[in-house]
Amino acid sequence: MILPDLGGHRDVAVGQVAHGAEAVPPREGFPRVEAARRPGNVDDPRFHRADGTQRPVAIAEVQGAVQDRPGLGGDAHRVLEVAGDLGHRRDEEIAEGKIVPEVNYSLKPMNCPESTLIYSTTTRSYQDLPIKFSDYGMLHRRELSGVLGGLFRLRQFTIDDAHLYVKPDQIQEEIRKLLTLVVRFYKSLNFQPEFYFSTKPDKAMGDPKLWDEAEKDLEEALKSAKVKYGIKKKDGAFYGPKIDIHIKDSQNRDWQLATIQLDFQIPQSMKLSYVTQTGTKEMPIMIHRGIFGSLERFIGILLEHTQGNLPFWLSPVQTIVLPISDKVASYAHKVFEELKSANIRTEIDLRNERLEAKIRNATLQKIPYLLVIGEKEENNQKVAVRTREGKDLGQMELTTFKKKDFQ
Repeated sequence: MILPDLGGHRDVAVGQVAHGAEAVPPREGFPRVEAARRPGNVDDPRFHRADGTQRPVAIAEVQGAVQDRPGLGGDAHRVLEVAGDLGHRRDEEIAEGKIVPEVNYSLKPMNCPESTLIYSTTTRSYQDLPIKFSDYGMLHRRELSGVLGGLFRLRQFTIDDAHLYVKPDQIQEEIRKLLTLVVRFYKSLNFQPEFYFSTKPDKAMGDPKLWDEAEKDLEEALKSAKVKYGIKKKDGAFYGPKIDIHIKDSQNRDWQLATIQLDFQIPQSMKLSYVTQTGTKEMPIMIHRGIFGSLERFIGILLEHTQGNLPFWLSPVQTIVLPISDKVASYAHKVFEELKSANIRTEIDLRNERLEAKIRNATLQKIPYLLVIGEKEENNQKVAVRTREGKDLGQMELTTFKKKDFQ
């Protein structure tokens, strides 16, 4: 999944391989996670083909490439430890607790360190920044069985992570773009987002001065975007302050979904750098962002919020054609095919059932529009349109229906 274009900068997708390229076998003992990379942008010759172009790179190879860096080696758990994950996460956030000594693995609690490994495979220039990585990945929590509930709380879930590496003078603009993206996305689903500024928690990693700087930058971004926000004291992530986005559903329940986090700590721990215009090395700033949060939980919230009445553009089936009898089956098929050719997701109900039963079944399936066809509609070359709420929109020509501003 590619990070949405937030300003014309190049996007790199973690977990994808360039089209037509061969996958790189991982080193023994490491799972394979490929990454698409920009050709010719890796200094390490191990990542080049014979003709000098760059080939896809496996995370296992990236781990090998950073073996010589102090304190890392090729151990994924050591990477998590250096990044601060293992020391700052609650026991329930590491699935099944500690690393198993005999096997040396645990289930993945977060995505953040992966992009730092990819970032560090080459020398970065100030001209490269901002660099944006997207990682739709499965994460895990050691939740107790008593707190698990449907899609809302799971032990394994999918998260729409992205990590942006920016220069200090790019922070405000990139966060403004992310705030705009969040507002646009949630309003498309009729949610009204509420913003909260979460500050340094008691258990935090890193230099307090960097925390002060990060909090100042993040609050200035909120103010410059003219966003109304509340403050959640000591509720930031262990590595940096954050903006939490809440919504309220149709039952007036409060949900924290999207998040934008500013991080000075992990880039410092992982010794990340870029070459400035004067040739010196500076540390990039890392922005973590998630729009859905947990995708499974978001789907559960949306379904309960809408009671299954999803917006037209999101409905799996958008229209259904309901012929009254076999006499109009030919015309019903013609309507069905025209709707499909217009890229409207549609079905046709040709069962030998009474019209009332067909309407009831389609209504229970929450299909937005029901197109009823009888002999009168066939003679007039029209369709009788009903909504799932039971509103009769009357007869209309199919071309008029296809041009309708669907909600």
